[in-house]
Amino acid sequence: MLTMDTPGPFDSWLSDMDGVLVHEGVPVPGANKLIEKLQTAGKRFLVLTNNSIYTPRDLHVRLKNSGLTVPEGSIYTSAMATADFLHSQRPAGSAYVIGEAGLTTALHEIDYVLTDYRPDYVVLGETRRYDFGAITTAVRLIKSGARFIATNPDATGPSLEGILPATGAVAAMISEATGSDPYFVGKPNPLMMRNALRRIDAHSESTVMIGDRMDTDMLSGLEAGLETVLVLSGVTDSMEEVEKYPFRPNHVKDSVADLIDWIE
Repeated sequence: MLTMDTPGPFDSWLSDMDGVLVHEGVPVPGANKLIEKLQTAGKRFLVLTNNSIYTPRDLHVRLKNSGLTVPEGSIYTSAMATADFLHSQRPAGSAYVIGEAGLTTALHEIDYVLTDYRPDYVVLGETRRYDFGAITTAVRLIKSGARFIATNPDATGPSLEGILPATGAVAAMISEATGSDPYFVGKPNPLMMRNALRRIDAHSESTVMIGDRMDTDMLSGLEAGLETVLVLSGVTDSMEEVEKYPFRPNHVKDSVADLIDWIE
């Protein structure tokens, strides 16, 4: 494994969710102990996910039902990052939204009006069922001048039946029809990392980022100046895959169980 002597200590911890803390709905061995030790040690931490379908409360309950206890306030989604970005760019604006409760709730919380009448933005998020009529409306609104935002660039997402087309794939279809590319807010955009750091009053030089994907988690952590740890319990499961990329994480571990001793 790519590693070095135990680094740190780290004041703050950021972690991806799927493939790091849970895998196919089951907690990764050591995940509960890691969360418990972070809380006991008084460390600031956030669980990050590009999934924009669910609210933090939804995810807290879903994780708890799977056997993993993560406080609602310690969950930060790409929908929340998108809301933070829009609030900083155009407070109290309007948007036409393709997405589910995680995204619509986040936008309502920043006093955005959701409308199909001359919206400031078209905001594309993840949903279980993409509706062609809604996509057609989005195309027409963008052609009429609405700015195009997407929560994350992931082209596919997991399901019990196999992979599903996700936000990035649908965004590509809309881009082809409109000639306009979206601004992707979620990972690997380091903006999501910086927003997460601000939420917990953390500093990049004393924060570690744990993830299972080179192209999102490790890239965004690298570009935000964080210590990066790739775990081989999710999408990336071998060093051969790591070697395909022109950048490398600071550490590669089998799972989060190998990081518990890092917490002081």
